[in-house]
Amino acid sequence: MSAERPDSRTGHPHPPADPPTGTAPTDPPAGAPPTGAPPAGPPATDSPVTVPPADSPADSPAPPRASAWWARAARTTWPPLPLVLMLRAAVGMAVPLSAGLLLDRLDLGIFAALGAMHATMNDRVEPARLRAPRIAGAVLFSALGMLIGSGLKETGSGLLTAGLVLTAVAFASGALSATGPRGSAAGLLLLVSASLGSGMPTARPWWAGALMVLAGGALVFLLGLPHLARRRRPHADPRNRALAAAYDALGATLADLGTPQGAKSRQLLTARLNQLQDLLPPARGRESARGLRLRRMYEAGLAATEAATGLLWAWRGVPAEVAAVPGALARAVERGGGEVTVPDWQPDTPARRALDAALRSAAGTVAGRDAALVTAPAPPPDPWRMRVRLLSRGSVRYGLRVALCIAVAQAATAWLPLDRSYWVPMTIAFVLKPDLGSVFLRAVSRSVGTVLGVAVTAAILSLTTGEWWLTVIAAVCVALLPYATAVHYGLNTVVMTPMALVLLQLGGQSSASDIRPRVLDTVLASAIVLVFGYLLWPERPRHRIEPLLVDATGALRAYLASVAGSGPEPVAEVWLRRRAYRALADARQEVRNGLAEPPPTGRLAEQWLPATAALERIGGGLAAYAAQIRYGGQVPEPAEVERVRRALDDLAAAARSHRPPTRPAVRPTGPHDPARSALGRAADELETLLRP
Repeated sequence: MSAERPDSRTGHPHPPADPPTGTAPTDPPAGAPPTGAPPAGPPATDSPVTVPPADSPADSPAPPRASAWWARAARTTWPPLPLVLMLRAAVGMAVPLSAGLLLDRLDLGIFAALGAMHATMNDRVEPARLRAPRIAGAVLFSALGMLIGSGLKETGSGLLTAGLVLTAVAFASGALSATGPRGSAAGLLLLVSASLGSGMPTARPWWAGALMVLAGGALVFLLGLPHLARRRRPHADPRNRALAAAYDALGATLADLGTPQGAKSRQLLTARLNQLQDLLPPARGRESARGLRLRRMYEAGLAATEAATGLLWAWRGVPAEVAAVPGALARAVERGGGEVTVPDWQPDTPARRALDAALRSAAGTVAGRDAALVTAPAPPPDPWRMRVRLLSRGSVRYGLRVALCIAVAQAATAWLPLDRSYWVPMTIAFVLKPDLGSVFLRAVSRSVGTVLGVAVTAAILSLTTGEWWLTVIAAVCVALLPYATAVHYGLNTVVMTPMALVLLQLGGQSSASDIRPRVLDTVLASAIVLVFGYLLWPERPRHRIEPLLVDATGALRAYLASVAGSGPEPVAEVWLRRRAYRALADARQEVRNGLAEPPPTGRLAEQWLPATAALERIGGGLAAYAAQIRYGGQVPEPAEVERVRRALDDLAAAARSHRPPTRPAVRPTGPHDPARSALGRAADELETLLRP
């Protein structure tokens, strides 16, 4: 199950935009539009703003309360209902079960329904060329796992053989899961299906279950094709909507320059750009005119984002009519194009001149003109990247972590009298999925959610056990999954448990009298994960947070080298900045996950929080420095460049040696003087942060 949150405009999931340093647990949920911004735009002049900036000492975090992590763990998001995905999921579940009932082959119908559910878990509102490989990869690995599990059951493998095979599958699942979101989905379903196949009654012939899983996944994909065909209109294309959402977020960032909401708006903008980048992967071969135009509008937006980031760091606002331009661009993108007027506002600093040039280029691309961009094409994908990630130390470690928990689970289920032994490894697979946040939080949420889900199921089965009614209930439950997943992992479990138990009831494997043991199975699985995959496993928080901070400092270092004229060619600065901010978003997300855990994990995350915020501000300082060079005629300063490079290396060394900085960073108290090097102020902040 994926805990990615659907975007309110597109329905496509994206990494949540985390709250800035010092955000209280009662702040708006991550990923929501920024709230609390002043009703009027920022001042149109350079007069000092009276409110403190988002990264000023006034926004420093209050001393944490003992129960603060509980509040973070219980925080939920309430996005709009993804009606398209919900309807598709319901039909995908109902059709196989109904066909199985009508043809008296409910056993095959259940396997097809599982395939449909696994496809639903990975379904998105996105172009078919992205949706097809996402669903295909997940369902293919699900079918492979089902084939392995069914083969174990068909051959009557002993406990030792089955345990060794599932442990090997668990290692492969964990290693694959650590390669990225799609690898995580495939690895999860490989292990889940292998566990289910080894315990469920085998279809006849024994390999038919895997084929039915493929058929159910194909059904869900086909159900989306008529909907995608109607999306030929520009305003309905998910890429257009994601691009419009990014421009809207850029407008919010410009409107919040110089206000306490600025950092939060910039984080939301990063999340929107991450989402759009996923929808517009690097071009391969020939590309349609429409796709090429979308890419050009995206690149123009990146240039404007770089300028806006520099202005945010410099704590300088822009006139309200300029801040409104990205919103007008967003409306034009939704319409399929059109002229947008950029006001003549006499920008007086390099960063403002960079923004003006970027907005005019963006307006030209949205209008369909071949506007000059200060960007280069996105670098081509590295064909070896997946293999390198799969064989990386992190992937191997995660594979060993999952394999250890599954081996312990197999030993426990062999020793304990459990009637549904596959429930334990299946639960472990869900709890250990690496991109769903805190393992501790998921283990607790899974246990609580299962108790509530079993109570709901008992109430349902006390009212009816009719096969057609159970089919309807299963369809309703799977329809709720996309929304429940977006709200909270615990609610996801509350919805998934009745669906799984209803499928068991349909298959004749359960009844109202024996569903309660599933609570014990879930508690056992959660306990195994907490002990062997969390408390005793050496993959402590420092090994999760600190490597991501090292990656982020490396990405900022590459961006600095490009800005200073010593970086690799022909990769443009804007793509290096994009890579840096994506790495920073990953690091911030891991810190955020740690804040939702009890001490010592939460305490360690708090210690690294100032460094994460400082790195984000350094990114803004580098953007401002790039504008000074490009639009202010400033010559790169080797001494200042070396200071920042040395400070970034020192911070990376501190992360590798598990030494969080103990001093607060020097934060600006007023707008940056454009006559002074932006890089110098960035160096001051980093050096103060790292001072012993």
